[in-house]
Amino acid sequence: MKVKDCMTREVRLVGPDETIAEAARAMAESDCGALPVATPDRLVGMITDRDIAVRGIAAGLGPETKVSDVMSREVMYCYEDDATDDVLMNMGDIQVRRLPVVDGDKKLVGIISLSDLADGREQPAGEALCLIARSGGQHTQSVHQENSLA
Repeated sequence: MKVKDCMTREVRLVGPDETIAEAARAMAESDCGALPVATPDRLVGMITDRDIAVRGIAAGLGPETKVSDVMSREVMYCYEDDATDDVLMNMGDIQVRRLPVVDGDKKLVGIISLSDLADGREQPAGEALCLIARSGGQHTQSVHQENSLA
């Protein structure tokens, strides 16, 4: 199966200059825990409810803090034509539960989550979840972590 067969096509975006309060409201309205962060011409990061809580509120930042101050700047993604089993294993390797989906021109066309990929396949999804849930890794939530683009 291909990613395009099970991804969510309607994706809510936030801008890097929006506030974390606006991002949190957008997450609540969309019933999701992560949003891609984009400028008019490209993806520049991802922000999660955990980023807001740990990198924002726990670090003493207020609701008017800019998304760019707490988002993850490294944009990990997959292609809509990728095989779902490959994406599942990649998500385990890089310890993420969701990825933006792009087309061949790297235009955002959707988002895929671990639950989208599980689709009754307990074995691969369970293996990926075990890898995702391991402690540490490059996506640690430490407020002292450097979050710069490569």
